[in-house]
Amino acid sequence: MRLNKLAVALSFIGLSAAAQSQTKWDMPTAYPANNFHTENVQQFAADVDKATGGKLKITVHANASLFKAPEIKRAVQGGQAQIGEILLANFENENPLYGVDGIPFLATSYEESMKLYKASKKAQNDLLGKQGMMMLYAVAWPPQGIYSKKPIESAADMRGLKWRAYSPSTSKIAELVGAQPVTVQASELSQALATGVVESFMTSGSTGYDSKVYEQVKNFYDTQAWLPKNAVVVNKKAFDALDQPTRDALLKAAETAEARGWKVSAEKNEWYLNALKEKGMTIHKPSAKLQADMKQVGQVMQADWLKKAGPEGQAVMDAYRKN
Repeated sequence: MRLNKLAVALSFIGLSAAAQSQTKWDMPTAYPANNFHTENVQQFAADVDKATGGKLKITVHANASLFKAPEIKRAVQGGQAQIGEILLANFENENPLYGVDGIPFLATSYEESMKLYKASKKAQNDLLGKQGMMMLYAVAWPPQGIYSKKPIESAADMRGLKWRAYSPSTSKIAELVGAQPVTVQASELSQALATGVVESFMTSGSTGYDSKVYEQVKNFYDTQAWLPKNAVVVNKKAFDALDQPTRDALLKAAETAEARGWKVSAEKNEWYLNALKEKGMTIHKPSAKLQADMKQVGQVMQADWLKKAGPEGQAVMDAYRKN
């Protein structure tokens, strides 16, 4: 009898020790569960679980269910969430370096976007480090185009349109073309279109498809203006609290997620545009006038960005343009 009690006690101690050694993290993201970024994040969390033998469990909270998109970075910084996924360009007002991939027509292909990422990653990570965070990996969205309820042949046709703004750069575009910026996050886009709060906006084929914008909007102009990136960031104290093997497993899973994410993004770009077409949207090649107008907007924004970003921004731009 005593032996049985001792066995039970030892078993309980073993279970307690196992429970104590398991670390649980919350990971807020802003996009639907079926978005390719979220699917990549879910796979990343599963890879971490497997590689650590269950020592680190990451629970993904999709579709802004835990924190809204603009709140996620602060939540990770303050330790309310240990890890999270953010759109870097959302935080350009904090520091221009966060918004370099939101400059229209600077990097317009996956190859150029990766080159820009490599040129800016250290500067962005240094900024995050000063705020108690670090970047684990980043993945580009498909190229950005213009969605509009009415046909657009030039920037003049966008004057007065209710324009969805989700970042400083998209607000600036509205200002330059004379549209009315309205702040609307991805999770609220479908409702904003249905109620007439928004008439036009720039985003990827991915967000357009996920948000079912084809139910309200029939025109997509494939301007391929820029490829903004989502970054997965971690609270540095939470990361440092992990043992070395767990840290190594986390970094390895992040490296794998980054490579996988970029590959899937490129593969799905064409798929999203075809899917929008099947749902009744017209995919337009922009007119020469619209393309020229938008490139002019990009040149103005690039010059403004360099003024704000100073020597650090110039260094990033020089590194990007280096052959």
